[in-house]
Amino acid sequence: MEFRVGAAKLIIIEGDITDQDTDAIVNAANSSLMGGGGVDGAIHRKGGRKIVEECLEIRKTTYKEGLPPGQAVVTSGGNLKARFVIHAVGPVWRGGGYGEEGVLFEAYYNSLRLCEQKGLTSVSFPAISTGAYGYPFDEACRVALDAIIKFLHRGKLKEVRLVLYNEKNFSSCLRLARQMLG
Repeated sequence: MEFRVGAAKLIIIEGDITDQDTDAIVNAANSSLMGGGGVDGAIHRKGGRKIVEECLEIRKTTYKEGLPPGQAVVTSGGNLKARFVIHAVGPVWRGGGYGEEGVLFEAYYNSLRLCEQKGLTSVSFPAISTGAYGYPFDEACRVALDAIIKFLHRGKLKEVRLVLYNEKNFSSCLRLARQMLG
């Protein structure tokens, strides 16, 4: 489903983030940047060794203690269709009283900012923090949509995709987007 936000398109689809042909895809990374389960593991496996090597370099030079939640870094796309991978660390859900919403918003917004800085025009996001990090999906989707909509009203991106892995999450996100965008 496609929505217009300013001059840009927000597209919500059910699918596999690793198959997206946008300029960049976003990885729901952990602080180590070394892969893991879910989206993170899938991107590292399909993207190949080049992504791992670039993540190792980021850990050696810029983020020796790991990438903090809310922050994002960029690597090449390795063997993926996307030219770049933006690794964003979301918060672990601890009940909502520990600033999780603000950290999740920043993970999306900082990813979008990196796209703009690199001159990219399209990016695909998964549902950050909703897997192993336990963020309730509907709340996470609302935060994601809020960050994306705010950015698109001022940014230069032409297309942002939210790629949901199953029909239940796709339907839920679509319903929230219709409420927020009319």
